Amino acid sequence: VAAAEAERQQAEAAVGSLRTRETELRERVGQMTDTVHSIEMHIYERNLQRGQLVSRAQEDLGLSEEILLAEYGPDQPVPGAEDGNHEFVRADQEKRLAQATKQLDQLGRVNPLALEEFEALEQRHQFLVEQLEDVQSSKKDLLAIVDDIDNTMRDVFLEAFHDTAAAFDDVFPVLFPGGAGSLSLTDPESLLTTGVEVAVRPRGKKIERLSLLSGGERSLAAVALLIAIFIARPSPFYILDEVEAALDDANLGRLIDVMERLRNDSQLIVITHQKRTMEIADALYGVSMRDDGVSAVVGQRVRDEIRQAS
Repeated sequence: VAAAEAERQQAEAAVGSLRTRETELRERVGQMTDTVHSIEMHIYERNLQRGQLVSRAQEDLGLSEEILLAEYGPDQPVPGAEDGNHEFVRADQEKRLAQATKQLDQLGRVNPLALEEFEALEQRHQFLVEQLEDVQSSKKDLLAIVDDIDNTMRDVFLEAFHDTAAAFDDVFPVLFPGGAGSLSLTDPESLLTTGVEVAVRPRGKKIERLSLLSGGERSLAAVALLIAIFIARPSPFYILDEVEAALDDANLGRLIDVMERLRNDSQLIVITHQKRTMEIADALYGVSMRDDGVSAVVGQRVRDEIRQAS
């Protein structure tokens, strides 16, 4: 009996040990099953990702899986490596990928209307180029017209200046007996911007600057210049406003002689208080106050009365 009990106990111990071993093995089997399942899921995901990448490469690049592996596989040199190492190192290529992704994000989203906008801007640019060419052509034509006008103005001015200078040489000795006067250009090389300098020298004086002459002499010199301009370029009529107010009798007589010369070709309207000037007029007009205190304009034909009296 004791032997059987001992054998039973040994058998139970062996069964317990086997059960413990069974439990351990079942746990290991479960763990291995989970690991196998995780590996299978990972393989499935990789295959799915691989299939998507192959489809995308086929759609976007038109490259099959075989061509990708043959030309861009891990055993092929890496194109465009900046460090000169053309061997495929995943860590380095991941850095390049991250940098390229960052640069792509900085570029922003693709504008699907960029081509239409480019065409519109290109048409606008072409229009502006044509307008610019038209403006430049118009500018060239205007500059040519301006040059022609400038040349004409130079010729007209130079001719008028010579005629006025010649007339001034004739008129000045009449107003200044024994004196001499001349006109000159301050800048003969630039006729469009030049000034005209008047030089006078009355008889018995060495003065040439107008500022050093007396008031009457300056007035008479200015009148001589005006008369020279009138003679060089005649006008139908002239209006003279008290030009002889500062002149004495002798100078006034000389000015009246010049006026007589001008009246042969033009009409003169002279505003004056000088009696001698009024005596050469064909008609006189003035303002008089009547007995009732009202001003009235008075006119008198002097030449007609002289003819009737004679």
